[in-house]
Amino acid sequence: MLNVAIVGPGLVGSALIEQLVAHSRSPCFAALPIAVVGIINSKKMAVSSTPFAVGDLNEWKSKVLGGSAAAADLAQFADTVAALKGPTAVVDCTSSDTIAELYPLWLSKGLHVVTPNKKAFSGDISLFRKIQELTTSPQGPSVYHEATVGAGLPVLSTLNDLVRTGDKIVKVEGIFSGTLSYLFNNFSIPGATQKFSDCVSVAKASGYTEPDPRDDLNGMDVARKVTILGRVAGHELSIDTLPVENIVPEQLRSVTTAEEFMSRLPEFDEHFKQLNEEALASGSVLRYVGMVDGVNNQSSVKLARYPLDHPFASLKGSDNII
Repeated sequence: MLNVAIVGPGLVGSALIEQLVAHSRSPCFAALPIAVVGIINSKKMAVSSTPFAVGDLNEWKSKVLGGSAAAADLAQFADTVAALKGPTAVVDCTSSDTIAELYPLWLSKGLHVVTPNKKAFSGDISLFRKIQELTTSPQGPSVYHEATVGAGLPVLSTLNDLVRTGDKIVKVEGIFSGTLSYLFNNFSIPGATQKFSDCVSVAKASGYTEPDPRDDLNGMDVARKVTILGRVAGHELSIDTLPVENIVPEQLRSVTTAEEFMSRLPEFDEHFKQLNEEALASGSVLRYVGMVDGVNNQSSVKLARYPLDHPFASLKGSDNII
């Protein structure tokens, strides 16, 4: 039985709880039994020495983190779940820097860590190295962060396997943002007539972008993913020195609200139209791409042209590719 303790039952954490409830009712459960034994949010926490009942998990907000739940205390939470019998994985479903900094402490207590949080793997490289040191032993704790890169594609596990078996990673290149993939797959294709601002509006209305699309267009999310890929491949990349092209028009980077940004974005449609027409005239399309090239020290995140017969040019929807 694998014990699971969930940190941050927000959008991602709630979906995980639903998946674990479904798993408990599936034929796979007998071969891979998983028990939710702890949940903590910013205000309340609950830990149990026995699995929470499925009925309670279905209504965890009231039945697990209801009125009788203890006040949230991450240190106490970690100590309590670490004392439980059997292997225990802490699943960090937040995007918090502060919580990411706790991973070495959790690992030192014998807890496994599973997370989509990019901060520990793309921030201060000393934290990344510490996590690596604590997870080198086959008998020790493990850390899994497959969901930090690739939108569900088995990218990091494949890369880790290549590195472990002695392969030298020369280059990794891909489209790592579902948002930017969607935008340029619709905007920069032969025959397309949609304005760039309209593409962004549709993407925002469809839920592809962050509440403020500048958080996608500035390239920092892709930069974090490229940094993670580079480090896993054995290169000492830093998000602070990685060249990142911010495609938010300079005049709109400091506007106060997302609403103002969206209202003014049409002012720059001509700029994006010109970039697209120049690409199409050369038989290419625009794609926002991240590249790890530690051999030539040419790692980057940028908007680039790719010929129509390139795999990046034929991508559809919001898919990632590597």
